[in-house]
Amino acid sequence: MSVRVFVADNHGILRGGLRALINLQPDMRVVGEAANGPDAELGVRATEPDVVLMDISMPAGGGLAAIAAVKRVRPKTRIIVLTVHDELGYLRAAGKAGADGYVVKRAVDTELLAAIRAVAQGRTFMDTSVGLELAQSPLRSNRTSTRHGMAQLTSRELEIMRRVAEGFTNAQIAEELQLGVKSVETYRARVMDKLGLASRVALVRLALDCGVLGSGAAVA
Repeated sequence: MSVRVFVADNHGILRGGLRALINLQPDMRVVGEAANGPDAELGVRATEPDVVLMDISMPAGGGLAAIAAVKRVRPKTRIIVLTVHDELGYLRAAGKAGADGYVVKRAVDTELLAAIRAVAQGRTFMDTSVGLELAQSPLRSNRTSTRHGMAQLTSRELEIMRRVAEGFTNAQIAEELQLGVKSVETYRARVMDKLGLASRVALVRLALDCGVLGSGAAVA
């Protein structure tokens, strides 16, 4: 019996390549596709796949929220995050949302196929480029200064912080929130300044630690 795979990614060319790769395998086939989180949830309801390949940086809520939504409507479906992000914060956020596997897009085809087979059999899978030792390392933060900094953020700044942490570019954020790119850049600079952060990686770690990453639609 073939493994039924659903592909959720906002890049049509990538979806096409994945569809071709997967459908060439004798033990798996693509049963549906989506370009954003809400469509992925609807598609999973309709097609009932065994495995979902889910990007993190998708429009309309992002992939982390979509993972949680898919798990609510179909708990038995296994989810593999397929992303360009190899930082620890994303791995932790994906696991928290309910992902069963994590593969970086630069991985070779054989690794992705191995991941699909592994999670379909009830196992978990993590890309070797991320490293098990990273997944097990603790997050550390100054709780007092963090709470103080977070309290200073406006609702718009929190939204910008979440989307930056999820991997969206300034242009993508501007398009989705109907803001100018310069406005997004200003909000982003304010967030970094208020929280005393020097890099996006630091922002990702803090967003996860404070429950901001994926909070737009329900990462528990």
